[in-house]
Amino acid sequence: MVSTIISLHRKFLLALTTLLVVGSGMVGSLQSASASDYAAACAQYHTVQRGENLYRIGLRYNLSTTTLQSMNGIRDANRIYAGQNLCVKISTPTTTYTVQRGDTLSRIAQRYGVSLNTLAQVNNIANVNLIYAGQVLKIP
Repeated sequence: MVSTIISLHRKFLLALTTLLVVGSGMVGSLQSASASDYAAACAQYHTVQRGENLYRIGLRYNLSTTTLQSMNGIRDANRIYAGQNLCVKISTPTTTYTVQRGDTLSRIAQRYGVSLNTLAQVNNIANVNLIYAGQVLKIP
């Protein structure tokens, strides 16, 4: 009963924070803004069990703690709770694109309606400014 109340309270605070941020026009300045992009492309979720942490969950799904945080909009890796659903797998891409001379990852992401962060994550691109002509990208 107490854990359910705490869980509902946390969800309420998250929703309230989201409303305040959106209302203040600060969405673009948040690093976790791409979490909604991941939610749209999420193919598998993990429900956090009591005693679990992001590090152990990441080991199970071969993901880093940082990746899990980014995919789920989590600012503090120590603040997850039992019952929380975390995206642990992005859906398999159905389209590919071959990079042309003069392309940027940002323009490609915009063309296909995905965030820059999602496109970089799906293609294991660490530096979004380093793509090359002929490179084949997976488009989620």
